[in-house]
Amino acid sequence: MEASQTWMITGAGRGLGRALALAVIEEGHAVVATVRGKHTLPPHDRLRVHQLDVSDRSTAAAAIKVAVSEFGRLDVLVNNAGYGLIGAIEEVSEQDARSIIDTDLFGPMWLSQAALPVMRKQEAGHIVQISTVGAVGAMPTLGLYNAAKWGLEGWTEAMAAEVAAFGIRVTIVQPGSIDTDWAGGSMRFATPMRVYDNLRATLFGAPEVPWPVDGTAGGTAPDEIAATVLSHVADHKDTRLRLLAGEDAPDQVQAALENRRQDYALDPRWEAVEKSD
Repeated sequence: MEASQTWMITGAGRGLGRALALAVIEEGHAVVATVRGKHTLPPHDRLRVHQLDVSDRSTAAAAIKVAVSEFGRLDVLVNNAGYGLIGAIEEVSEQDARSIIDTDLFGPMWLSQAALPVMRKQEAGHIVQISTVGAVGAMPTLGLYNAAKWGLEGWTEAMAAEVAAFGIRVTIVQPGSIDTDWAGGSMRFATPMRVYDNLRATLFGAPEVPWPVDGTAGGTAPDEIAATVLSHVADHKDTRLRLLAGEDAPDQVQAALENRRQDYALDPRWEAVEKSD
């Protein structure tokens, strides 16, 4: 195990964030775990639980200061907090749209901005953005969630190139399906329009939202995703910007990229580009 580090993990009250916080503590590191409400994190001398709404820029900056004041440094920031939104574009209200962009897109930006000066001074640090395979290809009714994650990946890729000279690593984690309550407690729903009932029935097996929950989420266990992230952070030779996580992630990304390639191939100039490769 490498020397003890200080991690900040947002959205650590449940699901992947909780699993990652516990795994990091098990490895001997210290964790500042941010939550918005109730949580079931067990007490530990290397754990500090901090209430945080990541969409509030000033409190996000204050949370970074808490981590540094508690443990003296900040080695790894994991921007995990976020939620999903089900709604066809026509169904999404202005408040729906602004709320998810504030949380899933701007939240990680405010925390990253606050963490960078600390990491630059240390001449070391690692920012991990929890994205999704849905940042490669969009799915009907998840348009605003996809937009937030596409935007997250856009500015994160730029940031990675901007801060590399300061010894700061950046990773975008793209999980596939995770066995959590993401589709339940971590999901919000736009007010449905009946014209999209058939689409919802096709996609989710029921026209109504929220859909009936049978308690079987499916997907890769959060502990396995957490182990993938931990292993990547510990391996300083692993310089990938994008890290696939979960059993179905490679297949989902491959399918999305193939759909995009097929679109580009309709351009008569594309064949010449492919031949030149």
